[in-house]
Amino acid sequence: MDKVCAIFGGSRGIGRAVAQLMAQKGYRLAIIARNLEVAKAAASDLGGSHLAFSCDVTKEQDVQNTFEEMEKNLGPVSFLVNAAGINRDSLLIRTKTEDMLSQLHTNLLGSMLTCKAAMRAMIQQQRGSIVNIGSIVGLKGNAGQSVYSASKGGLVGFSRALAKEVAGKKIKVNVVAPGQ
Repeated sequence: MDKVCAIFGGSRGIGRAVAQLMAQKGYRLAIIARNLEVAKAAASDLGGSHLAFSCDVTKEQDVQNTFEEMEKNLGPVSFLVNAAGINRDSLLIRTKTEDMLSQLHTNLLGSMLTCKAAMRAMIQQQRGSIVNIGSIVGLKGNAGQSVYSASKGGLVGFSRALAKEVAGKKIKVNVVAPGQ
């Protein structure tokens, strides 16, 4: 059985670095980004039979459709990486509500939606791994990043709770918090 890894936010930054590592480990990859052309370029750079998909993680139907396409073209996802994220640095008093919502929807809700979509296949397989990319700022806070901190802190709590929900199904859920 092929090992299939879906990397949301896999076209750049930490997600792209994870994609390179997972490709070296023999996974068939789905590189997912909002911009399909950027995702295609990242998948192509890896060589092999990796595929690219476009998805807005803030839209549940878009996430569901992306998982259906991945399963149809690659097989069931056994490893999920949530590296998609945005940051709009600003003091809270100057932060627009739209910027608050976009950060919370992308950084927290987006990971919740992708995890929910991945669960069906992982529960059927009785195995799976999920890694959510948080930030040290979600644990410590940082001036000018209160909303970003909240979104990443929420991701920590979500990941810990989900790990307890699915441990009996042999599904591992972890969150990493890069930063200084």
